[in-house]
Amino acid sequence: MADELELLLDEVEARLCRLSAPGAAHGPLRGGREDEEGEKEEEGAAAKGRSAKMLMSPGSSDEDIDDVIDEICNDSFAKMPPKLKSNSARLTPENNSAAVQIHRRRCCPVYLGGSSSPNGIGTNISKRTCDQLRCTACDFRVSLFNDYIWDQSCDYLFFRNNMPELSKLRAKMIKKKGSRAYACQCSWRSIDELTDLQTDQQLRWVCGKHAE
Repeated sequence: MADELELLLDEVEARLCRLSAPGAAHGPLRGGREDEEGEKEEEGAAAKGRSAKMLMSPGSSDEDIDDVIDEICNDSFAKMPPKLKSNSARLTPENNSAAVQIHRRRCCPVYLGGSSSPNGIGTNISKRTCDQLRCTACDFRVSLFNDYIWDQSCDYLFFRNNMPELSKLRAKMIKKKGSRAYACQCSWRSIDELTDLQTDQQLRWVCGKHAE
C-alpha cells in the first residue's frame, strides 16, 4: 500500500510540473516512476486533456487544482486490483454454535453416597452424589465403583501403584450391594449412605464441574 501511495504522489507531482512548464503540456514525461511502471499514456489521455485545460485556463483556482487531483486519484484507484478478501473466516451460524462453550456447574454442597444414590449436580434441594470428583492433592480424577467396598488392607502404596487400572484394583475390592467405593491415587473411601463431603476434612476432593 505504501508503494502505491508513493506512486500516486509522484504521478500528481509530475503532472502538475509538466502542465505548468511552457510547452510541456503535450510532451512525454521521461524517467521517474511512470517509466518504471510502464504506464500507458493512451489510457489516461482523456483525463490529462481535461486536467490540462483546467490548469492552463485563466480562471484556474485552488478548487480547479483540487478537482484535478481528485480526478487523478479516482482514475488511479480505479485501475488498482481489488483487495483480496481477508483470510479470517467470519462466524456463520454454524461456527457460532461451535464456538459457544458448554455451560458447566459445580455441586454445592458436594455429596458422596452409595450405589442407590443418584449421580448428578448436588444442591441443598437436589441431593445428588457427584460423579465428577477430582483430587487437588494428587490431581487424579476420583473413580467410583457401585456395589463395592475396599478391603481393610488397602494402603497408600496400593492406590499409588495401581490407579486407575481396574484389573489391578479388583484385587482388594469386595462385593457389597448398595455401597460405593471411591478412590484417587492418594485417598479412598467406602460409602454406604448419602454423606456431605465437608464432613470428611481429610479428603481433598472437589467437584470438577458438570456439563449441562
